[in-house]
Amino acid sequence: MAGTAPLAASTVPHPRSPFDSGSVAVPDARQPGRLRHWYENDLGWATVPAAPGEPLRLVTGVRFDVLEVPARAGTRALGQLAPGSPVALQDGRMRLLVAAGSAEELPGLLDWLEWGAPALALDLRALGAGGALDAPLRPGPGGPVQGAAVWLRPPESGCEVEASLPTLSAMGGVGDAPDLVRLVNTVATECHRVRLRRAGREPEDSQALASS
Repeated sequence: MAGTAPLAASTVPHPRSPFDSGSVAVPDARQPGRLRHWYENDLGWATVPAAPGEPLRLVTGVRFDVLEVPARAGTRALGQLAPGSPVALQDGRMRLLVAAGSAEELPGLLDWLEWGAPALALDLRALGAGGALDAPLRPGPGGPVQGAAVWLRPPESGCEVEASLPTLSAMGGVGDAPDLVRLVNTVATECHRVRLRRAGREPEDSQALASS
């Protein structure tokens, strides 16, 4: 089975916040209207109008797709992402933004990497065309909202996100974008480790992947 070099154990880092309110009053950029304006006007990302009391949602499959994995598994893959590649967190799950169209490629990639056997039951899923995810709150002053999605690595206004996203076309080192194949192999390996730990078949601090 294809594998990756073991990565050092780590914990999920704290979400980045580019704002430092200090003693200066900063408008709450996380209010629904401001949040939607930021996504649609500053980033150019499509949104799904939120019903009263429901979170704003981002459309996937247009500017980006999403790989969703347990946070522990995703943490070990952060080093393979470009510095500007956005990453979100919600309810113990990490959402890695990848190039649009990647969700359709995922089943074939997992089979090619020999991670596609149903018995492996990897806790890994992709959101692509026709999908949506809760819009992470924009970093800013104030504490996190329980249960809400937050940015671990927020997107930058005015920057084209596509250039930083893992893509299949980067396989073999072509271009500057991270390699989607390597990323998928890493998160699949770590999802398998998480599964083994939950089953009590691998010590929490083990650095070697149990054979499967």
